[in-house]
Amino acid sequence: MISIIPAQKKDVHLILEFIRDFAKHIQSSSQVVANEESLSRTLFGTTRYAEVLLANDNDKPAGFALFFHNYSTFLGKPGIYVEDLFVRPAFRNRGIGAALMQYLAILAIERGCGRFEWNVLTWNEDAMRFYTRLGAEPLDHLRGFRLSGEALNKLAGTK
Repeated sequence: MISIIPAQKKDVHLILEFIRDFAKHIQSSSQVVANEESLSRTLFGTTRYAEVLLANDNDKPAGFALFFHNYSTFLGKPGIYVEDLFVRPAFRNRGIGAALMQYLAILAIERGCGRFEWNVLTWNEDAMRFYTRLGAEPLDHLRGFRLSGEALNKLAGTK
């Protein structure tokens, strides 16, 4: 039986496990610098920057989704942006990913959101097929950009 529950502070260790599993899956393990302290502070501290859902299959940790709100100026409404969605390989093809996405869609509607968005790595054909089956459409007219590390500090004038 699949269950989806909002993560609590006591789940920080499990959240970090999922992040590391996801990073390994997308061959990005070396980029993970998050630790339990940083996750505890940013997910469950005074200011909560993101939320996490945990998916269990017969009470076994099977997957997670980390998301936060963004905002559409054109719609004049908040949206939900999914930063990470991951289901452990042993639990795939059981409807867990779809259950996480459905939970997020319900949450978006309950919170009055006008959009529910995420990015997919261009090489991840399986993920793109999965999202397309759910009814999602790719946004070919957008390209993501990122500032981090030295470039971010340079633009901010801190280095």
